[in-house]
Amino acid sequence: MFGQGASSTAESQVTDVAILGAGAVGQLICHQLHSAGLAVGLIARESVSTSEATNWQDLVFCPLPSTDADTDSVSYRVPKFSLDGSSLPQIKLLIVCVKAYQVIGAISPLLDKLSPQCHILLLHNGMGPHLALAPKLQGRGLSLGTTSQGVLRQSRWQVKQTGQGLTQFGHFTGPALPQSLRDGLLNAIPNSEWVEAIIPSLWQKLAVNAAINPLTALHQCPNGALAQAQFTQTIASILDELVEVAAQDGIALDRQMLEERVYRVIELTAANFSSMHQDVAHHRPTEIEQINGYICDRASAHGLSAATNAQMCQAIKQLSAITPQA
Repeated sequence: MFGQGASSTAESQVTDVAILGAGAVGQLICHQLHSAGLAVGLIARESVSTSEATNWQDLVFCPLPSTDADTDSVSYRVPKFSLDGSSLPQIKLLIVCVKAYQVIGAISPLLDKLSPQCHILLLHNGMGPHLALAPKLQGRGLSLGTTSQGVLRQSRWQVKQTGQGLTQFGHFTGPALPQSLRDGLLNAIPNSEWVEAIIPSLWQKLAVNAAINPLTALHQCPNGALAQAQFTQTIASILDELVEVAAQDGIALDRQMLEERVYRVIELTAANFSSMHQDVAHHRPTEIEQINGYICDRASAHGLSAATNAQMCQAIKQLSAITPQA
């Protein structure tokens, strides 16, 4: 049974929220917003029929197993807009869920088509695109987010939630996200919160990614393997450099808390394979430049060295170059 909005008249659909990047995280967020009754749609990066500015996308969501809730797969339908669709100016909030290295290229073709009041929310691993995007916003507001919810794409339009986790949002620059949209996000996404100082939260998430992603990719191992003593010094060096660089950016981080958080994630996700491990295994581009590379970039800006993070970047680039990337 498809949810609300299963009409075939595409142009009549009013979509307050659009998601750019319908990968695993994008489809998870889409399902959560749709289930909460928000008017949400997808912006198609691939071509859509030129006879219609909008068509519909059928999706399937598989929830976490639960003994006290229905765990059957949920099928639903949301509007899917083309890049030149006439409905794009209706969008009040654009949630960008593409890979970090795709952000600028994905958003740039939309900026002249979206409403000047459209707010943009970036939701990806790593850091850096927010700095490149901010000057291009033409007065629009920009918020940033991070999520540790677990989700796996089973097919092009089917995802399975694999774990719960914290989702955080916060304002970065320009006009603030309207309160109604902020409340809508927080009500729709379980265990989510609005953070007044989002940049420190992103640095904390960056620490986890910087410690886990490259090592699991280089050693072709699940996250849990990083609890072994052979990785202790490298993880410590990655975190030492990150804390020093963040301090130069005016972000004070608790070094011990970060290390505890990293090892807690290693333990809780012991059987999981990191996104960078999977990207390397499938010969896809990685987000190394927006994770360890961001630490190196900020270190360079302050005249510092981040030797271990630089080693991680170089090693991942060499590993990725062994076979052609799709």
